[in-house]
Amino acid sequence: MSFLILQSLRREELDAAAEARWAAIVEARPELASAAALQRRLIARVADLMQTIEASPLPRLSLPPRYLAAKLARGIPVLAGEPLPLPIGPLGEALVALCGDLAEGGAGDAAEHIRNSIERGELDAGSLLGASLARDQHAIRTGALHRGLAPDLVWLLAELAVGPFAFLLQRALLSRPVEAAAEDEAVSPVAAALDEWPHGHCPACGSWPAMAEVVDGRRGLRCSFCAAAWELPRYACVYCGEEGDRFVTAAPDSERKDRRLELCGACGGYLKTIDTFAFSPFPLLSVADLETMDLDLAAMEHGYRRPPLKEFGGMRQP
Repeated sequence: MSFLILQSLRREELDAAAEARWAAIVEARPELASAAALQRRLIARVADLMQTIEASPLPRLSLPPRYLAAKLARGIPVLAGEPLPLPIGPLGEALVALCGDLAEGGAGDAAEHIRNSIERGELDAGSLLGASLARDQHAIRTGALHRGLAPDLVWLLAELAVGPFAFLLQRALLSRPVEAAAEDEAVSPVAAALDEWPHGHCPACGSWPAMAEVVDGRRGLRCSFCAAAWELPRYACVYCGEEGDRFVTAAPDSERKDRRLELCGACGGYLKTIDTFAFSPFPLLSVADLETMDLDLAAMEHGYRRPPLKEFGGMRQP
């Protein structure tokens, strides 16, 4: 299967794993202590939100398996363009609380300005969260600039708030059909379509991977938004498909060949790749991202970058 099923951890296991990783980060790079402290606070908020969402049934998803399989066959993520109802109450409360967390963690007035705009109704939380789920960068950026808000910070806040919901959606729509297929000879059309997925963007939401994690020789691309994990049938640039001489893999530190960069001279994109013992569970993928920040800096110092998200149709401007 190209779509990977990840291990789920109980909350106490999740917290213990995160604390161990933060301790290792700070011991190795003391200058990241404040970043780790902020991330600890944000991840606790996200984990609490996920527990709240899980306590109620997901919205009814009237998306027939053959319809989803047809979308995947055309290279379109299953969530793209779907008018899915969001639990605005808990997501909106988390959005406002996250503004406070980021304000106290260093974002200051910029985060407070966003919170005030939401609380005054100038920035509609429902529209913002819907645009984030739809991966509509243009709508969020335009809406933020129109209101004098920091667009990158608005994007981050919306991602943090709606990320747990996106994770639970992709688990319901994709992981369960794949799990069922593993136990039944009659493979579902969704599982069959995922088995043929050849693209670098996430089959669930369309985001690019935050990194690739290699576990027991399996190179799983990890979605930066919903944390889905999938394998590609060939080793190539995830962004443009280049697999010739212009696509190379290099370890910035010759003593740490378990931490590498996939660099593409054709499109200028890069992807972090790490060897690890297990795939990072949601929401700890962001901890792995922090652990490997030096790889991002090394790639950007040489002119490589992450491309904009692919467009599959957006929602109205928030």
